[in-house]
Amino acid sequence: MTKYFLMTSLCFATIAATSVAHGQDSPARVELKRTDLTGTQETEVISSISEYQPGDELPRHSHHGVEMLYVVQGAMIQFPGKDPAMLSTGTALMNLRDVPHAGFKIVGDKSLKLFTVHVVDKGKPLYEMVK
Repeated sequence: MTKYFLMTSLCFATIAATSVAHGQDSPARVELKRTDLTGTQETEVISSISEYQPGDELPRHSHHGVEMLYVVQGAMIQFPGKDPAMLSTGTALMNLRDVPHAGFKIVGDKSLKLFTVHVVDKGKPLYEMVK
C-alpha cells in the first residue's frame, strides 16, 4: 500500500509541476508532454490527463487531428435528452479529425478521469467548439 501511495503521489506531483510549464486551455486538463511528430514539423503529439467532477459538462467539440483516450476512472455521463450511462474504467476511445464528439454532463457521485493523446496540427487550437 505504501508503494502505491508513493507512486501515486509522485505521479500527481509530476502532473502539477508540468501544468505550470505548459499552458492549459481547460482547468480540468493538465498537459503532460508536447512534442513534434517525428518526420514532420506541421503535426504535434500532446499527452494530457483530465479530471471532470460531478456536474461538469464536456462541451461538444472537435480537434484538428486524432484524439485517443483511455478512461482511468469511469463515471456516469448523460447526453441531453438521454438516460445516464456509464463510461467505464478501462474504456479506450478514438475521435477522428474534425468529427464532433462529447457534449455530455458528469452525473452521479464519481469524477471522470481521462488520459488523452492528441496528434494534431501544430499552431491550431486543440479544441474547436461545436454548437
